[in-house]
Amino acid sequence: MLIYLHIPFCDSKCYYCAFNSYVDKFDLKTKYMQAITKQLQFELSLFKPAKNSIKSLFIGGGTPSTVEAKLYERFFEILKPYLKKSAEITTEANPNSASLQWQQEMMALGVNRISFGVQSFDDKKLKFLGRNHNKKTALQAILNAKKAGFENISMDLIYGTAKDTKMLLLNDLKIVKSLPINHLSAYSLTIEKNTPFFQTPDVANDSLVLAKFFTKEIKNAGFPQYEISNFGSYQSIHNLGYWAQDDYMGVGSGAVGFLKDSRFYPCKNIEKYIQNPQNRQIENLSKEALHVESIFLGLRCKLGVKLANFNQKELEKINILLNSGKLRQLNDRIYNSDYFLSDEITLFITD
Repeated sequence: MLIYLHIPFCDSKCYYCAFNSYVDKFDLKTKYMQAITKQLQFELSLFKPAKNSIKSLFIGGGTPSTVEAKLYERFFEILKPYLKKSAEITTEANPNSASLQWQQEMMALGVNRISFGVQSFDDKKLKFLGRNHNKKTALQAILNAKKAGFENISMDLIYGTAKDTKMLLLNDLKIVKSLPINHLSAYSLTIEKNTPFFQTPDVANDSLVLAKFFTKEIKNAGFPQYEISNFGSYQSIHNLGYWAQDDYMGVGSGAVGFLKDSRFYPCKNIEKYIQNPQNRQIENLSKEALHVESIFLGLRCKLGVKLANFNQKELEKINILLNSGKLRQLNDRIYNSDYFLSDEITLFITD
């Protein structure tokens, strides 16, 4: 079982961001952090995890580093008996707000992995994306993580923008190689509704050639690919849990939870969430929907899909894909040879 905790506060709103986050509600931080403890207790009563059974906690956002470490204390206190001793506990962080002191204090609470939203080391590209840090700040934040004692350090890069060239991306990777990180997430810029970039879609460069070039160079830089957007000698337990369709609690305004065949959506409105953190919408998923999702998730990462999970009609289509080299078989599992085609392959198999 996994837990995702959503922190919806941000110092600034990036031009591409469609996540549930706020730059003008910092006065609600204390009440919000109290509300998540109430929801956590409710979720624990619903999911009923055994003691020492939760294998990962991921704190995302928004920007978790905009909230003082002391405000997380009660959440960790409630959760601690349920966490495995080896649990992966990750926090996202913005280079601009993740001070050395904050990182040390979060580590003292039990956080053992940190992921920085760097996006690029090119100052012009950072400004273009609406990021509020620069190259120098990003480098210092990552070095501070090593100084604080983190052994597992990750960072995000964004590619597929109008600013990208092969030279710019290679320069970013050159800097990445010099840093004490063992995990890299690389996301193609997606133009979402209700974002500043939605009004100017020409900010994106959706070249598949550039995307394949960049992912190949990431692997050449020493970061093995284990999912369409994730690379590293360290492979995130939390990420792999999602793709294996493990149950997960979603705590916080804008989070999502999953249990067996249902998804849970806490209220996105932060004020309403604080008033009643147990209130959420429930989506019941059909066996067919879960089946298609399992194929989609398995084929976009290293997990693959068991042959036994496919019906006869699907197996006939899989044989076509095996013969054409689009898929490969190893023992009793089917694996995707090109993660960029995962959507199309899943549709072909399940249609």
